[in-house]
Amino acid sequence: MRAVAQVVTEAKVIVEGEVVGSILGPGLCVLVGVTHDDTPEQAALLARKLWSLRVLEGEKSCSDLDAPLLVISQFTLYGDARKGRRPTWNAAAPGPVAEPLVDEVVAQLRALGATVETGRFGADMKVSLVNDGPFTVLLEF
Repeated sequence: MRAVAQVVTEAKVIVEGEVVGSILGPGLCVLVGVTHDDTPEQAALLARKLWSLRVLEGEKSCSDLDAPLLVISQFTLYGDARKGRRPTWNAAAPGPVAEPLVDEVVAQLRALGATVETGRFGADMKVSLVNDGPFTVLLEF
């Protein structure tokens, strides 16, 4: 499981002209990618890491500030462009595997007390954000 976490002052996801998720920061916009052998336990570890990651101003975490998170599925995090000119997506888990695990990250965050907004799995999403810093971290489990 891979995640790109960005510290933001605001972020939103639009699908077919409709805002389906938005946050006002400080908070985290998190892109989550799933590979074939990822597990619900890894999703829980990722959620705990995101909730407690001390990357907000003053070395605070989302849990310290009750800061919101916007979680967006992103299969392209497992794209491989080492050969040729077109990336391959072989390492990305198919939707029936990936969607429940992205949902598990969200559920685990909410169980920890987080305010979480989401994108829409499999949709053509337009994501906009204001990256604060900029500050971006790659997490892998």
